Amino acid sequence: MKSRASEGVTVQAWVELKSQDPEAVSAFAVARANLAAARNLTSLRRLRCIELAGTALDATRVAGLLHRSTQFYNPHKERCTLRMSDRSPAPIAAEATAVMITERGAERMSAAERWWRHETGEIIQARQGVVWVMAFEGASRAIEAAEDLALLRDRHHGLLCNPHCQDYRVAGAAVPLPWLASPDTETALREVGHAGLDAG
Repeated sequence: MKSRASEGVTVQAWVELKSQDPEAVSAFAVARANLAAARNLTSLRRLRCIELAGTALDATRVAGLLHRSTQFYNPHKERCTLRMSDRSPAPIAAEATAVMITERGAERMSAAERWWRHETGEIIQARQGVVWVMAFEGASRAIEAAEDLALLRDRHHGLLCNPHCQDYRVAGAAVPLPWLASPDTETALREVGHAGLDAG
């Protein structure tokens, strides 16, 4: 019998405030006013991406369990979109660029995993990160601009990721699934950017 939840199915739950997000509004204003990389930035959204890995995850059941527990989101204030397969798109516009920010060593949602096991008897792995979705006027250098906006280097470069305690991954509209745990996306953790901060 397999004991590792990661050997089963992985699904993504995308969570966003139903009302205007003051943190995203503030970050957009600061970026536009102070950062050259935001010169062509036209919009900025903030979502949470939760990845659940287990062996018995189907859409109806997962949706019901997520809705029942405040471990994952507040249905009165937030909306949740499930992505069950990499054949289904993430809730991101086709021209957008997404940047995932994770707290180093703190992606796992241990309390949520314990709640799930108590409710279902099943072992899952739950991880989460904050996703900033950026749209730019003229997308030819969108990935480079998104990386420049992501990693904080100095007062003129970066805003969203503190390299001392956070990591980031960049994806276009074709967000991988899994994204948090996939070995293929580890190269998108820009360790060179961390070295650049030390050098600066």
